[in-house]
Amino acid sequence: MAEPGVVRTGGFEMEYFKFGSGSRTFVILPGLSVQSVMGAAPAVEEGYALMKDGFTTYVFDRRRPVPEGYSVSGMADDTAAAMKELGLKDTYIFGASQGGMIAMVMAIRYPELVKKVVLGSTSAHVREDQRAVIDRWTELARQKKREELYLDFGREIYPPEVFEQCRESFAAAAPSVTDEELERFVIMAKAAADFNVADDLGRISCPVLALGVYEDPVLDSDATMEIAENLDSTPGFALYMYKGYGHAAFDTAPDYRKRILDFFMKD
Repeated sequence: MAEPGVVRTGGFEMEYFKFGSGSRTFVILPGLSVQSVMGAAPAVEEGYALMKDGFTTYVFDRRRPVPEGYSVSGMADDTAAAMKELGLKDTYIFGASQGGMIAMVMAIRYPELVKKVVLGSTSAHVREDQRAVIDRWTELARQKKREELYLDFGREIYPPEVFEQCRESFAAAAPSVTDEELERFVIMAKAAADFNVADDLGRISCPVLALGVYEDPVLDSDATMEIAENLDSTPGFALYMYKGYGHAAFDTAPDYRKRILDFFMKD
């Protein structure tokens, strides 16, 4: 069973959970979400069961409380500080969506912490024309339209058939969203909208696997292709593009986690 924990540094606290007993360290950096990843610990552990023997897995939330004006770079600095506090280094990192943004900053600024990194459905440079969905979510959260936010979030990240299967679950979860969680969501969404490290990607020295989706209504496939263009000459870089699985292919593509594992285990 996943073991919850809290990292306390001089300036903040950060929740995390861990599972597995392997000698290698796997770090998952989740994307933007309406509610904390901590509530999804059992599902995450089950989903990554294939990693349990070879890796000890840590899943980090954002710092608490989330400060006004929090940036993705700040999230990366805080996650790095939490990892150092736990004595983690030479880790295998998977960052999904905004988590991928955090992972890129960490690979640039803290190479000693990152052995390999997988970037899923993410962007190194969120352009204005890629912000429409995130801006809509931000406005729904500001207006405290919980059910509309949850449903629109699910509709955009999942293929239609998956969303319809989960629609009732999203609607049922919406009333539990607190005002504090909505305020947290707005801060984190604004951070994603202002993100740009495209010019610094050449500083990443570790092997990188970019996993994108051709039909990504949140950040679109151009975001993954821009990462590929900037990292194509980096030793150990690999790219794979999915079709038909939506922005959250990391949840819906049946071979996604096996691809992550194979990349990590490759010499």
